[in-house]
Amino acid sequence: MMTSGGDDQRQFDANAELLHGGDLGAARRLFPGAPEPFIDLSTGINPYSYPLPRLATELFTRLPAPADLATLASAAAAAYGAPSVAHVVPVPGTQIVMPVLARLLPPGHAAILSPGYAEHGRAATLAGHRVTAAADLADCGDATLVMLAHPNNPDGRLFARNDLLALAADLRRRDGLLVVDEAFIDMAPPGSSLAPDVAGGGMIVLRSFGKFFGLAGLRLGFALAAPPLGRRIAAALGPWAVSGPAIAVGTSALADTAWIERTRARLATSTQRLDALLTDLALPIVGGTDLFRLVQTPAAHALFAHLGQAGIWVRAFADHPDWLRFGLPGDEAAWKRLKAALIGFW
Repeated sequence: MMTSGGDDQRQFDANAELLHGGDLGAARRLFPGAPEPFIDLSTGINPYSYPLPRLATELFTRLPAPADLATLASAAAAAYGAPSVAHVVPVPGTQIVMPVLARLLPPGHAAILSPGYAEHGRAATLAGHRVTAAADLADCGDATLVMLAHPNNPDGRLFARNDLLALAADLRRRDGLLVVDEAFIDMAPPGSSLAPDVAGGGMIVLRSFGKFFGLAGLRLGFALAAPPLGRRIAAALGPWAVSGPAIAVGTSALADTAWIERTRARLATSTQRLDALLTDLALPIVGGTDLFRLVQTPAAHALFAHLGQAGIWVRAFADHPDWLRFGLPGDEAAWKRLKAALIGFW
């Protein structure tokens, strides 16, 4: 478990099973009689995925070429606003690199913003840190490692940019590190990302490819950092960390500005539709991004079960039993099933 700051210094349990969205196997075991296909609204992954380009067979039969990886890094630097290509490290999904980042520092005190993404606490614990929860940036105390999601998952909270930069500067003076997980930043207001600010050191920004582009199974992400930190991350991952197919698809998608802009508009429209549906049915929205919405209701447990029995999988939270997170339906049939199930509950 992960505890709040103060005298209680119990560790986050790195061996505990953490629940995540997207496990339709668990959905079918829990609701064996539910109609198929299951509609997965549990992840916050873009349901309108980037169209896969034709991939040459040699991408699967040969090791990735360094020149191709450099091209991908250049595309990511341009798309995300990194200071230069030297500040970009392609990684096989941001999840796998979190323990690597936590090990960049000697074991010490790690503050994890809470509520937040539970894997941050696991990563810090695996690296030997004493982990405590912080409700806000001001609660991080003497931590030398701070990990947070921006926007936060699951409530969508955005931190003030100047506050994050001030925290990074303070940690840098103390040889510490701020890890900003921007998995859901693609739909945030312009200027929200801290990608342009990593050159000063003391901070690493993680960008997820799979969530916005709807290709989570490709396992691709990026660590944006000052070059000395970036070289340590790349060395820890070793050669050929990112597959040839991921390099090819990522390079194409990140450069496709027309698709990106169309998709941002489409996701915003879909989120407005979800807002209207949830609000009409008296489900209070307490947070989210344009990829998911968080609702709070005392009927959350019963509603989760009702939706599951209707073949609709949403994200529940054991530590916040009155919360449910809804992703976006991917087609009109899914919208109709969701609406009918919600109306049927009331």
